[in-house]
Amino acid sequence: MKRQLNKPNSLEVTAMIGWRSFPGVAAVALAASLGSAQAELPNGVKTLEPAGAIKAEGTWSLGARAGDFIFVAGMQGVDPATNKLVEDPQARIRRAFLNIKTIAESEGASLKDCVRLTVYLSDLPRFAPMVEKAQAELWGGPPYPARTMIEVKRLYNDDIAEIDSIFYAPVKK
Repeated sequence: MKRQLNKPNSLEVTAMIGWRSFPGVAAVALAASLGSAQAELPNGVKTLEPAGAIKAEGTWSLGARAGDFIFVAGMQGVDPATNKLVEDPQARIRRAFLNIKTIAESEGASLKDCVRLTVYLSDLPRFAPMVEKAQAELWGGPPYPARTMIEVKRLYNDDIAEIDSIFYAPVKK
């Protein structure tokens, strides 16, 4: 099921921009409503939609840079070329990590700059070893980020895994 994006009309945009009591809320609402365009909010937070990444559809962005931190949304094993889930479970989990890597690298970070992972799995005993394998291959060895793996009843698109992450990558001045 595709998420529908309802773009605001000029009256709605004017109302959001003119909402002076809550300028941060208005800016977030405006950035979210305009789709996948990269935006820098008045507080300096920059949303991320890098070239070569999957396409965000709906009211979310792939990631955001806030100061020295990069926050990457929950990634699934979607092939950016087709915007469809990869079939093989091991390859799908690896692809989720590669999608995270693409977004982090767009801000000058590497997987070694990751400080936190949250991994949601539909079947923890079955898929946790695949996470271990993919992470060991892509990180190439310790140190690894702090990580939590959680079994959930269901994920978006009935997927098997979704991984969100936080990176510490000081802004180059």
